[in-house]
Amino acid sequence: MPEGFSAGDTAWLLVSAALVLLMVPGLALFYGGMVRLKSALNMLMMSLACLAVVTVVWVLAGYSLAFGKDSAFGLIGSLEHAGMAGIGARDLTGSVPTMAFAAFQLMFAIITAALLSGAIADRAKFGAWIAFVAVWVLVVYVPIAHWVFGGGWIATHLRILDLAGGTVVEINSGASALALALVLGPRLGFRTEAMRPHSLPLVILGAGLLWFGWFGFNAGSALSTGGVASTAFFNTQVAGAAAVGGWLIVERWRDGHPTTLGAASGAVAGLVAITPACGSVNPLGALAIGAVAGVACCYAVGLKYKLGYDDSLDVVGVHGVGGLLGTVLIGVLATAAVTGHDRGLAFGGGLDLLGRQSLAVLVVAAYAFAVTWLVAKAIDRTTGFRVAPEHELGGLDLAIHAESAYEQHTTTAGRISHLA
Repeated sequence: MPEGFSAGDTAWLLVSAALVLLMVPGLALFYGGMVRLKSALNMLMMSLACLAVVTVVWVLAGYSLAFGKDSAFGLIGSLEHAGMAGIGARDLTGSVPTMAFAAFQLMFAIITAALLSGAIADRAKFGAWIAFVAVWVLVVYVPIAHWVFGGGWIATHLRILDLAGGTVVEINSGASALALALVLGPRLGFRTEAMRPHSLPLVILGAGLLWFGWFGFNAGSALSTGGVASTAFFNTQVAGAAAVGGWLIVERWRDGHPTTLGAASGAVAGLVAITPACGSVNPLGALAIGAVAGVACCYAVGLKYKLGYDDSLDVVGVHGVGGLLGTVLIGVLATAAVTGHDRGLAFGGGLDLLGRQSLAVLVVAAYAFAVTWLVAKAIDRTTGFRVAPEHELGGLDLAIHAESAYEQHTTTAGRISHLA
């Protein structure tokens, strides 16, 4: 192997890539359990389809545009590696093979696209979703990934701290989800009908798989074994746990009872918030970020009822708000004992880092929202993005996939039905 290669770093990165891949079926179960029974399979399919679509796009052009040599003032990479051309088995990115790095980054692109499906659950055409994902990855995800991860203008000029994608994944998905929800409009019965999860056990199972995969998501982003990966791993656990507590305290105080859905949602909120900060704060900082995210996201998910946008499964309230908090709070809680240099406001670092983090949040959110809205609107005006009302009312599983999540059996008396 070439000089500089590390077998340990490579092994960890490949395991981390597999952990991030596991988050996709985890998200499918999490989202699938949250929707009503009649569209559960469609929700699973929207997540799993991203595995196929994003992978093809990534190989053909996505990786090259995100991580190829910069070709336009830090805005986008080149097509020198289109089709993964010019990348051999001995080529390294840092201490790991470039192919391993490309695979790890592919998993990030897949899960980010899949996150958006939660904003338009129960009402999107499957074919339109496939087309949207293919275009969105190229014109929204890839440029932002280049800006932050690929040596683009945010990395070189703003020099923000974002180890695992608070901007690229979380703020991007939150802003994009809001644009999608606005283009498609609210579900039939929104704010007048109860739209409760059909399977809370699936939600908990999905949240557990997401939490497990998140260790690869965050600690793997160090791209090596050692202190940064270890700190990110520990902070991920701490923030997730603190957020569960924060969310449940709000529910108990506001509603009188803590809920299973709240525990699962709180965990995800804390994991989202620590994603950018896991390599910049100490464990007490992670505890604070998780607790704040649990409380803030619990309140934020209710904004859709007040403001009238139907973000079906709370992508905006959890990923958008959680990602914003985690990215901005780096400017307050970052410590040189972890970063080696940068310090947040609470550790005598002044306003400089806080300002850079905040500017990156605003730019990424604005770009993701605007371009996603344009892409979704173009698809809606051409092929149509929303299913017919009768299909929405009857459920997308039968209308689109000719399947149902559970086989219904009726007793000979014809009086009792149960789930097989």
